[in-house]
Amino acid sequence: MASDALFAHIEKLQGPSHWGALLDAGTGAHSLRWVVSLPTDRWTAVTGEAGRAKSLEREFKSSIRERDRILVGNWTDPLLLHGESHDVVLADYLLGAIDGFAPYFQDRMFTRLRPHVAGVLYVVGLEPYPDESDTAAGRLVLEISRLVNACILLAGHRMFREYPLDWVLRNLETSGYVVDDAKMFPIHRGPRFVKEQMDVCRKKLPCIASPSLARELEAAIESLQGRALAQCEAERGLRFGEDYVLRARPV
Repeated sequence: MASDALFAHIEKLQGPSHWGALLDAGTGAHSLRWVVSLPTDRWTAVTGEAGRAKSLEREFKSSIRERDRILVGNWTDPLLLHGESHDVVLADYLLGAIDGFAPYFQDRMFTRLRPHVAGVLYVVGLEPYPDESDTAAGRLVLEISRLVNACILLAGHRMFREYPLDWVLRNLETSGYVVDDAKMFPIHRGPRFVKEQMDVCRKKLPCIASPSLARELEAAIESLQGRALAQCEAERGLRFGEDYVLRARPV
């Protein structure tokens, strides 16, 4: 079983069914680490970033078989994987991530993937955060999210755009799928989440035009990281938000 609860749930849904050819439609180190652990016949992992592809090739060099591949591509390209189908397709936080590569394409994403889904599509996503929270942990997670988004925007880059489960269900139905399982998972975040999000902020600072603003943001990053890590220790993590996993099949 996968150590990640979401991937463990997908393994449970898959059961004894053959994994066969698997497509990781929006890959990263987290999802690919799970993919290489599965008894697939072959896998294809797609990323929109050439730098990420090279990094993944280095990290997973010993796990990539001759029939496996990491591809750089954009799902707006009609020739990407043209004519290929896969027994299992994974869309792991894909809707949120593609806004940086294919803005306003989310409503076409599942239609675009449909010819490649010979068996089953698994979708993993983050339910968008509410505007407010009545818990200290929730308020900290929202503060982290807002600071990350502010740094991304001030650097001139595009933010992630998450979509709620009900939107995904409607879009899958109109894109020619039937959904046979959907489940929400409460999120329990730890220190790694805090540090990773603050590192995202730090990496954006050199791209911010105003040096004085960048210095102020750097101070805000350090302050928020300290407060969030202290809260993590006090409450043994930050409990806030929900992920979802659903399984769909082409009609």
